[in-house]
Amino acid sequence: MFPPAKNTRIGQPVRRREDLRLLTGKGRFSDDVSLPGQVYMVVVRSTHAHARLVSVDVRNALASPRVLAVLTGRDLLADGLKPFPHKPFTSHPADIKMENWDGTPLYSAPQYALAIEKVRHVGEAIAVVIGETVAAAKDGAELVEVRYEELPAVTATVAAARPDAPRLWDDTRSNIALDAQVGNDREGTAAGFARAAHVVRFETWIQRVTGVPMEPRAGVCEYDAATQHYTLHAGSGGAPRLKEDLAVMLNVPAKNVRVLMHDVGGNFGTRGFIYPEFCLVSWAARRAGRPVKWTCTRQEAFLTDYQGRDLAVEAELALDAEGNFLAMRGSNIGNAGAHTANFSPLRKGVEIMSSIYRMPAAWFRARTVLSNTMMTRPYRSAGRPEVMYVMERLIDLAARECGFDRIELRRRNLLTQAELPYTNPWGMIYDSGDYHAVMEKALELGDWSGFARRRTEARARGKCRGIGVANYVDTASGVPRERGEITVHPDGRVDVVIGIISNGQGHETSFAQLLNEWLGVSIDNVRIIAGDTDIVKIGGGTHGGRGLRMASIVMWNSVKQIIEKGTRLAALMLDCEPSEIQFRDGRFVKDGTGRSVGLTEVAGAGTRPGLPEDLRGPLWGFSDETVPIAAFPYGCHVCEVEIDPELGTVEIVGYVAVDDVGRAVNPLIIDGQIHGGIAQGVGQALYEQCYYEPRTGQLLSGSFMDYAMPRADCFPFFTTEISEVPSTTHPLGMRPAGEGGTTPALGVMINAIVDALAEFGVRHVEMPATPERIWRAIREGKTKVESRKAKG
Repeated sequence: MFPPAKNTRIGQPVRRREDLRLLTGKGRFSDDVSLPGQVYMVVVRSTHAHARLVSVDVRNALASPRVLAVLTGRDLLADGLKPFPHKPFTSHPADIKMENWDGTPLYSAPQYALAIEKVRHVGEAIAVVIGETVAAAKDGAELVEVRYEELPAVTATVAAARPDAPRLWDDTRSNIALDAQVGNDREGTAAGFARAAHVVRFETWIQRVTGVPMEPRAGVCEYDAATQHYTLHAGSGGAPRLKEDLAVMLNVPAKNVRVLMHDVGGNFGTRGFIYPEFCLVSWAARRAGRPVKWTCTRQEAFLTDYQGRDLAVEAELALDAEGNFLAMRGSNIGNAGAHTANFSPLRKGVEIMSSIYRMPAAWFRARTVLSNTMMTRPYRSAGRPEVMYVMERLIDLAARECGFDRIELRRRNLLTQAELPYTNPWGMIYDSGDYHAVMEKALELGDWSGFARRRTEARARGKCRGIGVANYVDTASGVPRERGEITVHPDGRVDVVIGIISNGQGHETSFAQLLNEWLGVSIDNVRIIAGDTDIVKIGGGTHGGRGLRMASIVMWNSVKQIIEKGTRLAALMLDCEPSEIQFRDGRFVKDGTGRSVGLTEVAGAGTRPGLPEDLRGPLWGFSDETVPIAAFPYGCHVCEVEIDPELGTVEIVGYVAVDDVGRAVNPLIIDGQIHGGIAQGVGQALYEQCYYEPRTGQLLSGSFMDYAMPRADCFPFFTTEISEVPSTTHPLGMRPAGEGGTTPALGVMINAIVDALAEFGVRHVEMPATPERIWRAIREGKTKVESRKAKG
């Protein structure tokens, strides 16, 4: 099934070399780290969604056996700790700028690692207890007495935006932190709707979900009082970013902080920013004078992991009589949670609302609101699955309500290759691609033309069968700067120092494949160093599809320096001019003679006497690049479902994904990323929701007993195909692949479900499309049909 292991160059489906270590229990995750003499931290958390802290009494907790210390918000302020260094927007120049339409500044309030005067969501940290054992710390935490003055809470996105909603922050007029108006032509949009033959309207709420990575968060920190130096072991999205943020919160110079990351068991964006506990465990180590360890329980994770999605949308699409799109407009409201941590999902969604379709004019109002919930942050393909879902639902609704064929409507409006590069209504420039070819391939693999026969056969068995299609584009930007270093050692080892940490994406294999192609070194000899800030000084971390996209650029630049220096060294070794040397397959070859020296031999030549200064030392190259251009992966998915109308249950009977990644380094890893992405998207479409009780703000889906997740038996075998139209804005033609499975999954699932229920007059089913919701939609649809017949 797989090629021989020796063929490990770019484009080969090489098995991940890190999997043997991980699957045999030889990984090293955050909770695997223990330090001599360590003690343990437990967090006391708010039981209310919104309340004033009247008092926090720690006396009984301090008297509890083997409790060493109890720290509160007052202690935190007294020790000079600082708030979170919130950055609501990533600073990528390709993303659109979003400001309040009236010119007022974005609202931002300080958030500390412990609540000071008020709590604003259930689970917010109020105090920490340090004990000699976990049990002792838990016993002490039970004895911390917190008196609350309960306040009204608001959790729902639209409700939080209303002027009369309970306000989270006393110095504001409302909970709206950002209120922007974006698009290319407000008047043109209005004109498009005025002359439209058809207008389709869609209103929805894309529900909140959480990432539930396999590894819960954990951290252990030791503090050296003599040097005032902190060393934190903790998994996150990137070591340099965590180091910088931690230094700010601890109010110490960055040189006083070292962050060490080993294996990280999942991310999806939930680990993309510093957490209170990483600051608290470091501060606790200083106060206790001993290493302190904290491990998140799964219940704590449900309450306090950064969450995703939560977007309320009202959208309209204008079409002419032939089905050409004329304009779109609407309103997007993103729910940021209790603090102004990050607004990027709102921006990254609205800037590609029109997807890869031709849209002459568009205008949207984009708002971020605060609510008494855990904060949201970018979560796998942040903001894009939500708006792709809206666009694809609008197209299906237009087809059904206006009498168009849903495939022909897409064909008519999809951008052609001749139109690329194309600037969409928000100023995003799609570089290259063949959108029509990808959709046609997905329809072919999904046997769209044979669906009618399968639907007839299903009806004979009493089942409803439906098929859906969804095109998508993803915009990958993130932190624009990355640095890489490569050193070739004389013993054959090659070290790659880079700031892009692996959260399960297979970097140890795919990054090594690049060097196998470029330097001819064995992938087994390549070591990736990404998680030690004493070595890795700069790096944007893993998020936003930037991993291989950014790593390939800085690694390629470093390799070119290595080859240039190696060529000059080889010329001295072979007694010729550098112009006579060719580098291929790991060797420097003198033209026409057959004489050559290997890369590792050259790596050891830097110690030869009499060398020019620039040839001495290790065979090494580095690159520090800022990439101001976004990437635009795209694709098309087709899904086929079968529904039992008596039960409302959904079975996915077929799923096809065709995704363009520009240039595939490892197709096997890409397929795995697509599979995982589909599972996450389908999970949201059918099962998952962070459900907050509206009145109290209590999280009612705070365990796996209440938060439904898809399992392997929920899926058929996926049919995947990779398209490779090189990106014209990447020096190696690459596009990201890690988020493509998720981005269209919401839309294609609901389109297929609604198609299956069309015979009952069902217009839409909200997510998650649970059996109960589907069952009710069928009953309501039947009632409406029967009522129309009775009147007719």
